[in-house]
Amino acid sequence: MFIYPVPQRDPPLPPSETLPTMYDLPSEDPGEPGLPDEYHYLQPHLLSATLRLKNYSSEEVFSVGDMNLYYDVRHPLWYKRPDWFLVLGVPRLYEQRDLRLSYVIWQEGISPFMVVELLSPGTEREDLGETTPASETPPTKWFVYEQILRVPYYVVFNRYTDDFQVFQLTGSHYQPLTTTSSRIWIAELELGLGIWHGEYGGVTRSWLRWYDDGEAWLPTDGERAEQERQRAEQAEAANARLIEQLRARGIDPDE
Repeated sequence: MFIYPVPQRDPPLPPSETLPTMYDLPSEDPGEPGLPDEYHYLQPHLLSATLRLKNYSSEEVFSVGDMNLYYDVRHPLWYKRPDWFLVLGVPRLYEQRDLRLSYVIWQEGISPFMVVELLSPGTEREDLGETTPASETPPTKWFVYEQILRVPYYVVFNRYTDDFQVFQLTGSHYQPLTTTSSRIWIAELELGLGIWHGEYGGVTRSWLRWYDDGEAWLPTDGERAEQERQRAEQAEAANARLIEQLRARGIDPDE
Protein backbone atom coordinates (compact mmCIF):
# COMPACT_ATOMS: atom_id res chain seq x y z
CA MET A 1 0.00 0.00 0.00
CA PHE A 2 1.28 3.48 -0.87
CA ILE A 3 1.76 5.70 2.19
CA TYR A 4 1.61 9.46 1.90
CA PRO A 5 3.59 11.35 2.90
CA VAL A 6 6.51 9.03 2.29
CA PRO A 7 8.32 8.28 5.57
CA GLN A 8 11.77 9.84 5.78
CA ARG A 9 14.82 8.96 7.82
CA ASP A 10 16.69 11.62 9.72
CA PRO A 11 19.28 11.95 8.38
CA PRO A 12 18.11 10.46 5.06
CA LEU A 13 19.98 7.53 3.56
CA PRO A 14 22.18 8.29 0.55
CA PRO A 15 20.73 7.49 -2.90
CA SER A 16 23.38 4.80 -3.45
CA GLU A 17 21.76 2.80 -0.64
CA THR A 18 18.13 3.43 -1.47
CA LEU A 19 17.68 3.84 -5.24
CA PRO A 20 17.60 0.78 -7.51
CA THR A 21 20.49 0.20 -9.92
CA MET A 22 20.47 -1.15 -13.45
CA TYR A 23 20.94 -4.62 -11.94
CA ASP A 24 17.70 -4.31 -9.98
CA LEU A 25 15.51 -3.15 -12.85
CA PRO A 26 14.54 -5.31 -15.83
CA SER A 27 14.91 -4.12 -19.40
CA GLU A 28 12.23 -4.27 -22.06
CA ASP A 29 13.59 -7.68 -23.01
CA PRO A 30 12.44 -10.18 -20.34
CA GLY A 31 15.66 -12.14 -20.88
CA GLU A 32 17.87 -9.19 -19.99
CA PRO A 33 18.47 -8.39 -16.30
CA GLY A 34 19.21 -4.73 -16.94
CA LEU A 35 20.72 -2.12 -19.22
CA PRO A 36 24.32 -0.85 -19.20
CA ASP A 37 25.37 1.97 -16.92
CA GLU A 38 27.69 4.83 -17.93
CA TYR A 39 30.83 2.88 -17.06
CA HIS A 40 29.81 0.18 -19.54
CA TYR A 41 29.80 2.90 -22.19
CA LEU A 42 33.05 4.67 -21.27
CA GLN A 43 35.31 1.64 -20.77
CA PRO A 44 34.59 -0.02 -24.14
CA HIS A 45 34.95 3.34 -25.86
CA LEU A 46 38.39 3.83 -24.29
CA LEU A 47 39.49 0.39 -25.51
CA SER A 48 38.52 1.26 -29.09
CA ALA A 49 39.90 4.80 -28.86
CA THR A 50 43.39 3.63 -27.83
CA LEU A 51 43.63 0.62 -30.15
CA ARG A 52 46.49 1.17 -32.63
CA LEU A 53 47.44 -1.91 -34.65
CA LYS A 54 50.60 -1.95 -36.77
CA ASN A 55 49.56 -4.78 -39.09
CA TYR A 56 45.99 -3.72 -39.75
CA SER A 57 44.56 -0.51 -41.13
CA SER A 58 41.63 1.08 -39.34
CA GLU A 59 39.41 -0.17 -42.17
CA GLU A 60 40.34 -3.80 -41.43
CA VAL A 61 39.43 -3.75 -37.76
CA PHE A 62 36.03 -3.86 -36.10
CA SER A 63 35.70 -3.17 -32.39
CA VAL A 64 32.53 -2.36 -30.52
CA GLY A 65 30.86 -2.50 -27.14
CA ASP A 66 27.44 -3.78 -26.13
CA MET A 67 26.43 -5.16 -29.52
CA ASN A 68 24.44 -8.35 -30.08
CA LEU A 69 26.69 -11.15 -31.30
CA TYR A 70 24.71 -13.90 -33.08
CA TYR A 71 26.72 -17.10 -33.03
CA ASP A 72 24.59 -20.11 -34.08
CA VAL A 73 22.79 -20.36 -37.43
CA ARG A 74 20.76 -23.27 -36.04
CA HIS A 75 19.39 -20.93 -33.35
CA PRO A 76 19.35 -17.57 -35.13
CA LEU A 77 17.76 -15.71 -32.21
CA TRP A 78 20.41 -16.77 -29.70
CA TYR A 79 23.00 -14.11 -29.03
CA LYS A 80 25.50 -12.80 -26.54
CA ARG A 81 26.22 -9.15 -25.89
CA PRO A 82 29.90 -8.76 -24.97
CA ASP A 83 30.86 -5.58 -23.20
CA TRP A 84 33.57 -5.19 -25.88
CA PHE A 85 34.92 -7.34 -28.65
CA LEU A 86 37.53 -7.06 -31.37
CA VAL A 87 37.47 -8.67 -34.82
CA LEU A 88 40.48 -8.63 -37.14
CA GLY A 89 40.36 -8.84 -40.91
CA VAL A 90 36.83 -7.60 -41.45
CA PRO A 91 35.87 -4.17 -42.80
CA ARG A 92 34.82 -1.63 -40.24
CA LEU A 93 31.63 -1.03 -42.24
CA TYR A 94 29.28 -3.85 -43.15
CA GLU A 95 29.54 -4.51 -46.89
CA GLN A 96 31.91 -1.51 -46.98
CA ARG A 97 29.08 0.99 -46.60
CA ASP A 98 26.83 0.53 -43.56
CA LEU A 99 27.32 0.63 -39.80
CA ARG A 100 26.50 -2.73 -38.29
CA LEU A 101 23.37 -3.15 -36.20
CA SER A 102 24.66 -6.49 -34.93
CA TYR A 103 27.46 -8.96 -35.62
CA VAL A 104 26.23 -12.16 -37.27
CA ILE A 105 28.86 -14.89 -37.41
CA TRP A 106 27.37 -16.82 -40.32
CA GLN A 107 27.33 -13.64 -42.41
CA GLU A 108 30.74 -12.29 -41.40
CA GLY A 109 32.59 -15.60 -41.35
CA ILE A 110 35.20 -14.44 -38.79
CA SER A 111 34.97 -14.85 -35.02
CA PRO A 112 36.21 -12.19 -32.60
CA PHE A 113 39.90 -12.23 -31.71
CA MET A 114 39.23 -10.89 -28.23
CA VAL A 115 36.24 -10.46 -25.95
CA VAL A 116 36.22 -8.29 -22.83
CA GLU A 117 33.59 -8.68 -20.14
CA LEU A 118 33.20 -6.17 -17.31
CA LEU A 119 32.03 -8.08 -14.27
CA SER A 120 28.61 -7.14 -12.95
CA PRO A 121 26.89 -8.41 -9.81
CA GLY A 122 24.27 -10.27 -11.83
CA THR A 123 26.57 -11.77 -14.48
CA GLU A 124 29.84 -12.49 -12.67
CA ARG A 125 29.38 -16.25 -12.30
CA GLU A 126 28.38 -16.68 -15.94
CA ASP A 127 31.25 -14.48 -17.15
CA LEU A 128 33.71 -16.71 -15.26
CA GLY A 129 32.20 -19.95 -16.51
CA GLU A 130 30.81 -20.97 -13.11
CA THR A 131 27.22 -21.62 -14.20
CA THR A 132 25.56 -24.37 -16.19
CA PRO A 133 22.50 -23.50 -18.30
CA ALA A 134 19.34 -25.56 -18.21
CA SER A 135 18.68 -27.87 -21.13
CA GLU A 136 17.16 -26.35 -24.27
CA THR A 137 18.41 -22.89 -23.26
CA PRO A 138 21.25 -20.82 -24.74
CA PRO A 139 24.73 -21.80 -23.50
CA THR A 140 26.73 -19.53 -21.20
CA LYS A 141 29.05 -16.79 -22.45
CA TRP A 142 32.09 -18.79 -21.41
CA PHE A 143 30.94 -21.84 -23.40
CA VAL A 144 30.09 -19.74 -26.46
CA TYR A 145 33.43 -17.90 -26.47
CA GLU A 146 35.48 -21.01 -25.70
CA GLN A 147 33.73 -23.85 -27.52
CA ILE A 148 31.62 -22.30 -30.30
CA LEU A 149 33.39 -19.12 -31.39
CA ARG A 150 36.80 -20.21 -30.09
CA VAL A 151 37.83 -16.65 -29.29
CA PRO A 152 41.63 -16.66 -28.78
CA TYR A 153 41.63 -14.19 -25.88
CA TYR A 154 39.00 -13.66 -23.21
CA VAL A 155 39.50 -10.79 -20.75
CA VAL A 156 37.53 -10.23 -17.55
CA PHE A 157 37.83 -7.04 -15.51
CA ASN A 158 36.24 -6.27 -12.14
CA ARG A 159 36.06 -2.52 -11.71
CA TYR A 160 35.17 -2.84 -8.03
CA THR A 161 38.35 -4.72 -7.11
CA ASP A 162 40.53 -3.92 -10.18
CA ASP A 163 40.93 -7.68 -10.61
CA PHE A 164 42.20 -8.28 -14.14
CA GLN A 165 42.12 -11.77 -15.66
CA VAL A 166 43.17 -12.87 -19.13
CA PHE A 167 42.43 -16.30 -20.59
CA GLN A 168 44.01 -17.69 -23.75
CA LEU A 169 42.49 -20.49 -25.79
CA THR A 170 44.93 -23.39 -25.60
CA GLY A 171 43.75 -26.51 -27.35
CA SER A 172 40.08 -26.77 -26.52
CA HIS A 173 39.98 -24.80 -23.27
CA TYR A 174 40.83 -21.42 -21.82
CA GLN A 175 43.96 -21.23 -19.73
CA PRO A 176 44.66 -18.26 -17.42
CA LEU A 177 47.66 -16.10 -18.29
CA THR A 178 49.88 -14.47 -15.69
CA THR A 179 49.76 -10.69 -15.67
CA THR A 180 52.76 -8.62 -14.60
CA SER A 181 51.99 -5.39 -12.74
CA SER A 182 48.41 -5.64 -14.04
CA ARG A 183 49.66 -5.79 -17.63
CA ILE A 184 49.70 -8.47 -20.32
CA TRP A 185 51.45 -8.43 -23.70
CA ILE A 186 49.43 -9.76 -26.65
CA ALA A 187 52.07 -10.85 -29.15
CA GLU A 188 49.69 -11.28 -32.09
CA LEU A 189 48.57 -7.65 -31.76
CA GLU A 190 52.03 -6.28 -30.87
CA LEU A 191 50.20 -4.42 -28.12
CA GLY A 192 49.78 -4.77 -24.39
CA LEU A 193 46.64 -4.47 -22.30
CA GLY A 194 46.76 -3.26 -18.73
CA ILE A 195 45.17 -1.28 -15.93
CA TRP A 196 45.76 2.46 -16.16
CA HIS A 197 44.72 4.89 -13.43
CA GLY A 198 43.72 8.28 -14.77
CA GLU A 199 40.94 10.51 -16.03
CA TYR A 200 38.72 9.56 -18.92
CA GLY A 201 35.30 10.99 -19.71
CA GLY A 202 35.64 13.28 -16.71
CA VAL A 203 36.04 10.32 -14.33
CA THR A 204 39.27 9.44 -12.52
CA ARG A 205 39.56 5.74 -11.76
CA SER A 206 41.21 2.53 -13.01
CA TRP A 207 40.59 1.63 -16.65
CA LEU A 208 41.63 -1.05 -19.10
CA ARG A 209 43.86 0.49 -21.75
CA TRP A 210 46.34 -0.44 -24.49
CA TYR A 211 50.08 0.25 -24.34
CA ASP A 212 52.92 -0.05 -26.88
CA ASP A 213 56.19 -2.00 -26.90
CA GLY A 214 57.82 0.86 -24.98
CA GLU A 215 55.21 0.38 -22.23
CA ALA A 216 53.73 3.81 -22.99
CA TRP A 217 49.95 4.13 -22.81
CA LEU A 218 48.51 4.76 -26.24
CA PRO A 219 46.66 8.10 -26.48
CA THR A 220 43.17 8.77 -27.72
CA ASP A 221 42.75 11.19 -30.63
CA GLY A 222 41.83 13.92 -28.16
CA GLU A 223 44.88 13.25 -25.98
CA ARG A 224 47.13 13.22 -29.04
CA ALA A 225 45.75 16.58 -30.18
CA GLU A 226 46.35 18.01 -26.71
CA GLN A 227 49.92 16.67 -26.70
CA GLU A 228 50.58 18.30 -30.08
CA ARG A 229 49.11 21.58 -28.85
CA GLN A 230 51.36 21.54 -25.79
CA ARG A 231 54.44 20.76 -27.93
CA ALA A 232 53.57 23.66 -30.24
CA GLU A 233 53.20 26.01 -27.26
CA GLN A 234 56.53 24.85 -25.82
CA ALA A 235 58.26 25.36 -29.18
CA GLU A 236 56.72 28.83 -29.49
CA ALA A 237 57.83 29.75 -25.97
CA ALA A 238 61.37 28.48 -26.64
CA ASN A 239 61.50 30.50 -29.85
CA ALA A 240 60.35 33.62 -27.99
CA ARG A 241 63.09 33.14 -25.36
CA LEU A 242 65.70 32.79 -28.09
CA ILE A 243 64.54 36.01 -29.73
CA GLU A 244 64.80 37.85 -26.41
CA GLN A 245 68.33 36.50 -25.86
CA LEU A 246 69.44 37.61 -29.32
CA ARG A 247 68.03 41.10 -28.84
CA ALA A 248 69.69 41.34 -25.42
CA ARG A 249 73.01 40.75 -27.23
CA GLY A 250 72.22 43.41 -29.77
CA ILE A 251 71.45 40.94 -32.55
CA ASP A 252 68.47 41.52 -34.80
CA PRO A 253 66.68 38.13 -34.96
CA ASP A 254 65.10 39.07 -38.30
CA GLU A 255 68.57 39.12 -39.87
